[in-house]
Amino acid sequence: MKTISILGCGWFGLAFAKKLVESGYDVKGSSTSPEKLSLLADEKIKPYLVNFTSEQIIADAEFFETDALFICIPPKRNSTELNSYPQKIEAILTASKHKAKQVILISSTSVYGDENQIVNEQSATLPDTDSGKVVLAAEEILKESLPHHFTIIRFAGLIGPNRNPGRFFAGKTDVPNGLAPVNLIHQTDAIGVASAILKKQAFGRIYNACSPDHPSKKAFYTAAAHTTGLIEPKFIEEKRDWKIVESLNVPEFLDYDFQVAL
Repeated sequence: MKTISILGCGWFGLAFAKKLVESGYDVKGSSTSPEKLSLLADEKIKPYLVNFTSEQIIADAEFFETDALFICIPPKRNSTELNSYPQKIEAILTASKHKAKQVILISSTSVYGDENQIVNEQSATLPDTDSGKVVLAAEEILKESLPHHFTIIRFAGLIGPNRNPGRFFAGKTDVPNGLAPVNLIHQTDAIGVASAILKKQAFGRIYNACSPDHPSKKAFYTAAAHTTGLIEPKFIEEKRDWKIVESLNVPEFLDYDFQVAL
């Protein structure tokens, strides 16, 4: 594994790409914005302008010639963009066919609904949000395209630089479901899990990437607001519509130890 392509150098993708450069990989990074290409180049990431719709991809084919392609583009909240997300993933897979040796899709633990239980990679996927449904549809397209060597990383809620969780509920009152457990992962560990898959070449599986710590919403977000000097939120002490996301595959196949406690 020498050359890595990161499709989507956003909040996670850019941080991951920078870490890979530090680790000695040759990294290709994409952006839909011409203005961002110089930023990528400054970080020693080979920049590519890649624009795609559900119908076509406008990109240099060289971008997809890689040992591992990470697809790091979450579905957009706009309803039209949201619904076309699976077709975009399909177009990307078509463009990368016979070029990328491994394809890794960054997905989400939103594919599991809040069924009031513990879930892992062997659990049924019953999304109860629109974004969870389109992400699951994208996963199914990947599985159909690469039935024997698809790799999926399902990230829990991402926190870290410029995503201060203390701001999420600061100053709010009567926030529901205060006793429900949180499912989060810090950017450091998100990068750590993705890097471990590369290092161990542990492709061909689904990985739930979620902190093993699951404090209640009340405990976690109150502490986060307090730490950053924001007004502490007030939660309703109830536990309904919850899940705890666990991973069987991260400890078994990656032997990864989480760095950031919640």
